[in-house]
Order: sequence, then C-alpha cells, then structure tokens
Amino acid sequence: MKFREMPYERPDLEAVIRELTGYTEELKNADSYEAAREVFIKKDNLERHVMSVATIASVRHSIDTRIEFYKDEDKFWNQAMPQLQEYMQQWTLALMESPYRPDFEKEFGKIIFTNAELELKSFSPEIIPEMQEENDLVQEYDNLIASAQIPFKDGVYTLSQMTPFKNSADDEERLAAWKAEGQWYKDHQADLDRIYDRLTHLRDTMGKKLGYGGYTQLGYYRMERNCYTKEDVEKFREAVRTYLVPVADSIFKEQAKRLGKEYPMSFADNALEFRSGNPKPQGTADDILAAGKKFYDELSPETSEFFNAMLDMEMMDVLSTEGKEGGGYCTEIPDYSMPFIFANFNGTQGDVEVVTHEAGHAFEAYMNIDRVPCSVVWPSLEACEVHSMSMEFFAWPWAEDFFGKDAQKYLYSHLASALKFIPYGTMVDHFQHVVYEKPEMTPAQRHAVWKELLGVYMPWMKLDGDIPFYSEGEGWQRQSHIYGSPFYYIDYCLAQTVSLEFWAMIQEDQKNAWKHYMDYIRQGGTATFTELLANAGLVSPFDGECLKKVCDTASKWLDDFDLSTIE
Repeated sequence: MKFREMPYERPDLEAVIRELTGYTEELKNADSYEAAREVFIKKDNLERHVMSVATIASVRHSIDTRIEFYKDEDKFWNQAMPQLQEYMQQWTLALMESPYRPDFEKEFGKIIFTNAELELKSFSPEIIPEMQEENDLVQEYDNLIASAQIPFKDGVYTLSQMTPFKNSADDEERLAAWKAEGQWYKDHQADLDRIYDRLTHLRDTMGKKLGYGGYTQLGYYRMERNCYTKEDVEKFREAVRTYLVPVADSIFKEQAKRLGKEYPMSFADNALEFRSGNPKPQGTADDILAAGKKFYDELSPETSEFFNAMLDMEMMDVLSTEGKEGGGYCTEIPDYSMPFIFANFNGTQGDVEVVTHEAGHAFEAYMNIDRVPCSVVWPSLEACEVHSMSMEFFAWPWAEDFFGKDAQKYLYSHLASALKFIPYGTMVDHFQHVVYEKPEMTPAQRHAVWKELLGVYMPWMKLDGDIPFYSEGEGWQRQSHIYGSPFYYIDYCLAQTVSLEFWAMIQEDQKNAWKHYMDYIRQGGTATFTELLANAGLVSPFDGECLKKVCDTASKWLDDFDLSTIE
C-alpha cells in the first residue's frame, strides 16, 4: 500500500486507555510467564497501532501545515500523548515489578528494563499540563518556521528555498540572501523569544516537580541517556575544543584563501566553499532519487530491497513546497512495517545527503521494524545518528552519479563539513546546558551566551553586525532541535565522530567497513550506545584518543587532497 492510500482515523482515546489499563491488570494477574508474555505482545501491538496512526497524521501535517484537518489532528495528538503516557507508566511499573522479569530479560533483553527505569524517572501525571503546553509551543514554532515567505529578487521563498541563494557563488547575491533571511527572523523575533522563554520555564518547572532541581537531569532521562553522563559530555566537549576546533579553524583559513577573503569571514562568506560555487547535484529530484536507487541496488542486497520498497510504496516526500514544515526527518509506520522519509530538496548537496542520511535511518528501521517490543526497533538517538551519518560516507564511490563534474568537489566538501560541523553541534549542546542551568535568563542574555560561545567554538565567524540576526547572537533560533528536542544535538556530534571511524575504515577496505556497519545495524535498539559500538568492533567517542585519531586521519586526507583542478 502506498502512503497516500493508508487510511487514517482518530482513535477513541478513552477506548485505548481502557485497553491499555486492561492489559496492565492482566500482566499483574498473570499466573505464568506464558500468560504474561501473551499480554506483553498484545500491548505491543496496541502501541504499534497508536504509533502508526499518530505518525500518519503528523507526517501529513508536516507535508502541508495549511490543511485544517491534519492541523487539528496534530493538536489532538499533542494533547493525547501526554495523557497516554500516564497509563503507559502504569504498564511500565507493572512490568518492572513482574515476577517474570528474568524471563522477559532472557527473551527480550535487559535494555527494555534499563530504559523503563529512565522512563519512570522522566514522567509523572503531575507534569501532564506542562507537557501538553510544551507540545503546543513546539508546534507553534514549527508552524511559524513553515509559514515563512521571504521576498527576494523577483520571487517569494520559504526558508528551505532560500538555501541555494545563501550558497550562491555571486558574493552580492549570497550576502543579500543572508540578510533577507536574517531579516525575516528579526521580524519574528518577539515570537521566537516568547516561545523559547516559555519552553525554558515549562521545562524547568517539570524538572523541579520531579525533584531534580531543574531541567537538565530530566532532559537526560528523556533523551534515554542510558550509558553516559553529563560529565562524560563535558569531557567530550573539552576534546572538541582541544582537537577539533583547531582543525576546523585551519579548514576555514584555507577556504578564505581560496575565496580571496579576509579571515575571519562573515556568515555569508563562510557558506561558500569554492570560488566556482559549492558542489551541486546533477539533474532533477527524480535524477537524484534514480542515483540513490543505483547506489542502494549496488551497495548490498539488503539495501536494494529496502530502497525499492521505499520507492514502490511512496514512503518519501522530498520536494520543498509552500506550507511544508522545514527540515527533514525519518519516522516509522509499524502497521505497514515501513519507515518514512520527509525532506525539503532545494537544489543543494543537502538533497543528496537526504537520500543517504535519512535513508540511513530508514534502512536501520527497515531491518529491525518487526522487533518485539517496538521500543527496541531504534536504539537511543546518538546511536541512530551513526546509521545515517555513516551511510553518507558509504555513498562516496557513487559520488559521480550524484554530482557529475562536481564529484571531487563534493568529496572534499563532505569530509571538511563533517569536521566543521562537530564544533557547531557541540556549541548547541553547551548553550542548552547554560540555558537550563540559568532558566531565569532574559532572551537578551541568552543571545549574549550564544555570541560568547561562537567565539569559543567557531572563531572563524566574523561578528561584525553586517547580517541581521546571525551576527547578533540570535542564530540559534533557527535550530529547531533547541526548541523541540532539548539536549538532542550532541547526539549528532558523537555520531559524526563514529561516522569518521567508518570513513577511515572505508578508505582501507570498503567490504570490511560494510561488515562492521551491518553488525552495528542488525542490533537495532537491543543494547546501549556504547555496547552497540563494542559489539560491532567500534571505538566509543568517549574514549580519550578517539576524537584525536579521527581528526588526525581526516585532516591529513584533506591536506593531501589535490584542489588544483577545482576553481
């Protein structure tokens, strides 16, 4: 069945609650493991179905936020999910206290109980009102971003559609695009400040209600941090500042020389990697998808089956259209045993990275989607990002199919961008820790913190006030994760570090690297992040030497890369 044909009907919430409550009582009263296991499966099937219909509504709302029906359904689920979580917690308590816990652990793994303990620590019915308001505010932010209409040159564009102009090889056009986009954010500054200020105080209140003194510890529990701590993240951030910031800084200095610009450069100039322009995919969106099909057909039998199923069932919506929510993501629809990819193609190299990055997530889900319980289809989020970021590097041998004459330009850009990204992503994480440690800060004070951190993590950015919004320390407000998924962003940095391990392995032996990747993928969410890595023969990014080693290897490759044929 194709995605557009999948039926949607809002479930009777009270009926779902009654069914879930009934299953909880059955589990408590089970007189054998067989009986307990039977109700465990029934509850899992109910959860899969609820997840499926909620996802269908959410995706259709993302595709066109102007459709009133799905706008209303999205609001319904924003209110319903926190209510359901109360009854899910009752089920979790019963499962944790079950006399058959050893049997469940033996058959389904200890991870479900490890994560259940975090789930119990991250929720109480007492915080349902705050969770509901939080959902509404995040939706308001998403709708605001999706509504952007930016007058530029002879047209009007969404934020995603502005990206090609922001990367233009024409200096005047590129700067004008950054200013136009920055002005849109400035025009909506009051709403952006109001939404985030309220979110910060709501989350702080939730943390205090649950006894954590603030949001940070609660945020870690909500993110399923099941194998590392805030202190481990602080050590990783220190390693980024020690090893990676200098490498990224040297990359930008070389970039300034290529462009004939004074270092440090403006936000607009830093966006241009080559005087002749950034690498661009060749052809149309259909051409990119066709190149993606060739890549996955030739990579492995498993990826071929997966990508063809995605195409046949139309489980991708990738064009940037009016009313469409910004960004990109991968999700799952368990009732149909399929993942779904949402994206906004805009004619840049990011279009190719959607076909590799988001499809990396989707491939993992496809390989594990029938796992029981459904909570172990995916691992924790930093582990998920390894699937996607590493798949980008496995696509390198097919770069010419995607980029044509820009293939060599892309290879340099992709690796350089991976190294340049980690300081930014780490800064996002550092910023959020400061915000939730000091929730009483004013919007202006938050902007000042961001501007100060720019000097630490991104010294290549010229903060001269020439571009509205960005150079005033407000650019963090375009990062949707800060609003919708607090503390998520360090996951990308940890995963990018592991993906660079895969990149180094690919340079030596692609088949061996793919074997390690499949060993990692096939585990689904059956273990913690660090356990998944160890099981697949990979080094943890929390290992003190890991980041140093990948920096040394990747920076040497960039230094040796022949740029003489690229303008």
